[in-house]
This record gives sequence, C-alpha cells and structure tokens, in this order.
Amino acid sequence: MNNISESPYLLPYIGSNIAGILFLWAAIKKPPLARLMFVLLFGWAAWVNYTTSHQKPEVYLEYASMSAPWLSGFITGWFSSHITLMVTVISFGQALIAFGMLLKGWWVKLSGMGIIIFLAAIAPLGIGSAFPFSITVSIAAWFIFKKDSHDYLWNFGKQKKVVSV
Repeated sequence: MNNISESPYLLPYIGSNIAGILFLWAAIKKPPLARLMFVLLFGWAAWVNYTTSHQKPEVYLEYASMSAPWLSGFITGWFSSHITLMVTVISFGQALIAFGMLLKGWWVKLSGMGIIIFLAAIAPLGIGSAFPFSITVSIAAWFIFKKDSHDYLWNFGKQKKVVSV
C-alpha cells in the first residue's frame, strides 16, 4: 500500500496526526492535560489491543502491507504465529504507561520513556502507525519531562499550602 490517498486509512491517518498536534500543543502549554490525554490514549489502546488480539488476532496481519519491508517479513513470519501473546504483552505495557501517567515522580518519567520507546518501535509501521504521529507525540512526551510538575495527576490545580513558623 503505497498511496495513502487511495487507502481506507486516510481519515484515521489525518485524524491521528491532528490528535498528535493537539498532544504536542497540550504538552507545551498544559502538561497535566497532555498527561491526561496520554492516560486516555494508552488506556484505550491497551483495551483495544487486548480485546482485538483475543477476538480477531488476524487483523494485525494487515500491518504487513503498510510496513517497512523488514518489518513486513517479521509480521508475516514469526509474529503471525504469536499474535495473541505478543499483542497481549504490548497491551499490558500500554496499560502500565497509562497508569504511570496518573502517578508522580519517577513513575511519570518512566511512563514518558515508555511512550517514546513504544512510539519509536511502531514508527516503521508507516501508515499503520499514522507516521509521523509517533514522532510528534514522542516530542510531546519529552515536553512532559521538561515542563510538568510530575505530581499526581489528580493534584493538578490544587494550591499547596505553605506553613510558616
């Protein structure tokens, strides 16, 4: 599949890249909002991938036609016999990323690294990963390192009381 304009994936591709720009904007301007967006995205992805891999694992073979040649061979080879196991492991990683973004400190940093590593790993899926979505959103995760307080997400907006003696 070389021409995205003739693909049934065109609208999801455009939508994903618009969402990627929104992630980047939120990470720069409102890091807690970006963290919430990551919680929702990775929580949703974990659920979708887990249920799909258990109900219709063969759909993951469609990525072979959209991927870099070396990855296409892997998808149609070893991966094709281990889809449910591999995608289940991936979905647990996605759930951990979502959960970590809710927490604070090194959990947020670890989740951010997980986001960057995961998105770098799926970039060779090409249209299947809505490339360059993975690059844009990886940059958004990096901004969370730089601009976020790394406090619990539910503490966003709460004033910390300073006790003076």
